[in-house]
Amino acid sequence: MALDAPNNYEGPIYTLGPLIHNPQVLTVLEEKGISTMKDIPAQGSGTVLIRAHGVPPEIKKNLVKAGFNIVDATCPRVLKVQTIIRKYSRQGYTSIIVGDKDHSEVVGLLGHAGKNGYIASSLDELKNLPPFDQAIIVAQTTQNVLFFEQVKTWAKTHFPHYEVFNTVCDSTEKRQADVKRLANLVDVVLVVGGRNSANTQRLVEVANRCGKPAYHIEGETELDAGMLVAAKCIGITAGASTPNWTIKRVYRALEALLLRKDQSWREILFKIQRALLLSNVYLSIGAGCLCYACIGLQGIEFSLPNLLVSTLYVQSMHIFNHLTARKADRYNDPDKASFYLKHKDSLALLSIITGAAGLSIAYFMGMIPFLLLLSMIATGLSYNFELLPTHFFKTKYRRIRDIPASKTILIAAAWGILTSVLPAISVPGKIGLGTALVFFWSASMVFVRTSFFDILDMQGDRIVGKETIPTLLGEKKTTRLLKFVMGISFFLLCLSAVSHIFPNLGFALAICPIFLFMILSFHERGDMPPGIRLEFLVETQFVLAGIITFVYSLA
Repeated sequence: MALDAPNNYEGPIYTLGPLIHNPQVLTVLEEKGISTMKDIPAQGSGTVLIRAHGVPPEIKKNLVKAGFNIVDATCPRVLKVQTIIRKYSRQGYTSIIVGDKDHSEVVGLLGHAGKNGYIASSLDELKNLPPFDQAIIVAQTTQNVLFFEQVKTWAKTHFPHYEVFNTVCDSTEKRQADVKRLANLVDVVLVVGGRNSANTQRLVEVANRCGKPAYHIEGETELDAGMLVAAKCIGITAGASTPNWTIKRVYRALEALLLRKDQSWREILFKIQRALLLSNVYLSIGAGCLCYACIGLQGIEFSLPNLLVSTLYVQSMHIFNHLTARKADRYNDPDKASFYLKHKDSLALLSIITGAAGLSIAYFMGMIPFLLLLSMIATGLSYNFELLPTHFFKTKYRRIRDIPASKTILIAAAWGILTSVLPAISVPGKIGLGTALVFFWSASMVFVRTSFFDILDMQGDRIVGKETIPTLLGEKKTTRLLKFVMGISFFLLCLSAVSHIFPNLGFALAICPIFLFMILSFHERGDMPPGIRLEFLVETQFVLAGIITFVYSLA
């Protein structure tokens, strides 16, 4: 709601107090023009967002009186607790709130209790309260589940007439239960989140109660090899307010830290994988391998120029797009954003050289391949630039990138043309049904690959305003769609081979959609955490297609 507020409400936009207890997210909000209001002025204008913790009723009245528009983003679970307190307060009940007295949510709940409200942060404080004829006990929604169980037991024993409401958020409860299970499986637990985040602090407490060392860190800069010196298995969890990009940074820094500590062949392999992925060299090799597979499926004689054009185009355009879209990479892939910032000049030169080399080869292949590649490059270069001037066109779709899901569709189409259509053009009379089917297979593999990475990047894409397929459909629906596309791809290869549209190579290449389907399934179950290894595995599907085709040609 905060990210959408600048587009939907009158500015300036404020949040009353910090939106969440995470400094990285607050920095992002400030960059988007959403500032934090500490005190309510006598007069003001604009919009104030009530954060998830909620506020006392008087605060809302004061904001309206001062002239602000209010957007109430109080969490529905907190609203439920407020409703319970108001209902019983009207009936003369005393409200006992079990929580941290200085926490924003507890302050807000106390405001709904009026004069008959009390806060208890511990069992001792609860025992020191006077007895009441009528009382209710509620919990701060991020309260420690085990502690509130003790509160319920105490109340049942000493004051059975008190009404006790278990208002601990089930998301908080599930997270704490998950951390307890995690702590029993690992040697050390790293809890990533803001220092002032109550639910993050609870996770540290839960892990410590299991007898395992638990370290609360805000980011990767606080990682210390000394924390992990005796650990063979490390668990990572995070508070509810911790952004995905912070968790990714910690995970990747941890990967590198452990491999440096290991000093073995695995460190060398990791560094090679990282360099190949960051520079897009592995992806461009994959494009050449996919082109080789498409040539084999169409029964066309091997053509080195087609492989080189595919490789060089992908190398050039992917570097260019990362150079012009570093804002999204800052959140989605901080490692890549840092790499491109550090080497931007040399990478820009590499993009120009590879793009020019690809065009030169296409020119010698013929005018049609040259013009086709030139139009694709022009589309790629203009992707992030404003094509319709604001002064003349009152529309939000002024750039190609403004069209929802345009990146995924254009990348898939470009790869399909490069790997299947261009090779077919070079052979007179070869374009036909087979070319169309090969185009679909190639484009579908790239579509699933790009959409899967978009699933991993959903949070960062939302922050920078990119409308990808996962941000439009959601993670679960997108995953189902990608599995469906892989299923269609599998049957297309097999049926085309059975009907002799493709050679028997089609049966062998059916391994590729199965391979990608398995990666999607494993990731969906949580068996494949995001990192260098997962990305390398996804890109390997293209190299695998080339290897299968090469082995088939030898046989």
